[in-house]
Amino acid sequence: MPMRRRVAITGLGLVTPLGNSAAATWRALLEGRSGIAPISGFDAAGYPVRIAAEVKNFDPSVPAAQRKLLKYAARHARFALAAATEAIDDAGVSPRLETATRWGCVTGSGMMGVAFGELAQFQRRFAAGGELMPDLLFDPAAPAPDPIAYARNQANTGLALLVQCFGIRGCASSIHTACASGGQAIGRAMRLIRRSGADFVLAGGFDSMIYPLGLAGFCMLGALSTDNDAPQRASRPFDRTRNGFVLGEGAGFIVLEEWQAARRRGARIYAEIAGDGNSLSSYRITDSHPSGDGPIQAMRRALEDAGAEPAEVGYINAHGTSTVMNERSECAAVKAVFGPHAATVKVSSTKSQMGHLIAGAGAVEAAICALAIHHAALPSSANLNEPDSQCDLNFVRARPSPLRAGLAMSNSFGFGGSNSCLIFRNPEEVAG
Repeated sequence: MPMRRRVAITGLGLVTPLGNSAAATWRALLEGRSGIAPISGFDAAGYPVRIAAEVKNFDPSVPAAQRKLLKYAARHARFALAAATEAIDDAGVSPRLETATRWGCVTGSGMMGVAFGELAQFQRRFAAGGELMPDLLFDPAAPAPDPIAYARNQANTGLALLVQCFGIRGCASSIHTACASGGQAIGRAMRLIRRSGADFVLAGGFDSMIYPLGLAGFCMLGALSTDNDAPQRASRPFDRTRNGFVLGEGAGFIVLEEWQAARRRGARIYAEIAGDGNSLSSYRITDSHPSGDGPIQAMRRALEDAGAEPAEVGYINAHGTSTVMNERSECAAVKAVFGPHAATVKVSSTKSQMGHLIAGAGAVEAAICALAIHHAALPSSANLNEPDSQCDLNFVRARPSPLRAGLAMSNSFGFGGSNSCLIFRNPEEVAG
């Protein structure tokens, strides 16, 4: 068998509640700032939860020639366009006519959603009395429906906009596995390059569920923190007093390319993406098994795929949502996989500062792992003041930790039982 191709990360782009670029997000993480605040995008006064981690002061940034695409882009897709543009610019390479078919694009995206204002307008026109009136839908005198609104609300619209914006003509794929989406998108992109299906891949995840229906759904699940009067402390993963997660929004994208090609062109390599592991828990829609069964499989498969031993991992960016069942399951999984090394490997959850970006979380946290390797610094787990006795790992607390990590791991575990684990290797550890 020929030696499999290694995969380099050469470009990063982020739009998060902490900042509208990778540099701004990383700086805020190290400074310990929080992106969680009272909701400003709509009036949440009647909700039991009135806080979220919103993207702030966002100005869509896409190439001037592609501005017309914005009319097809919902809020989360605009985040994707901006983060992807930054990643492409950061990598210093982009699709050209002669290379476009060797570029791929893999995205992890949120569910199809309709803007609340559009739903309200539909109700006023066609169901004013509370019952749908089909005859009005087909009344020739009625205003024609807006086809762009329909296109804007498809689950794969973000993918379509990205490949059109950048002229990508190779493999394109969209993944929706809830909170595992972004991580699984990056894992699939890595495998695409490994098997020579592409030489470059733009990969990432994006989501925004901070709107009336999205917030209502998570409120009904009882999954969100109700600490409305202390928003910056509301997300406290692994803390004994935690009471739910905080909704976030945003996008993370990376540019992956074949390792030797990146070296030949003198690209800056943040990290090698070295391993990808996935599993399905099949236990509950909202929880992993208390034993950590599904996450155990994903982590072991990622390590095996990377050809690595648990003791080589210096940092774990935990899924760490600030919910009891999922965090106890993840900690049990880490202990099962890492054995004695579980007491020494550094762990943190950056959701403590930026909330849970749902389908975008895994991609954003993958980029954070690459930045942690590149800068030899680990972000902390904020608000961890009273650790849960069943979550007794070696957490980075209070302030960031300087550490040169040889390997970093990123965990993403989604509603429905999808588990994603990615392994990143320090480029100094890669021979050749």
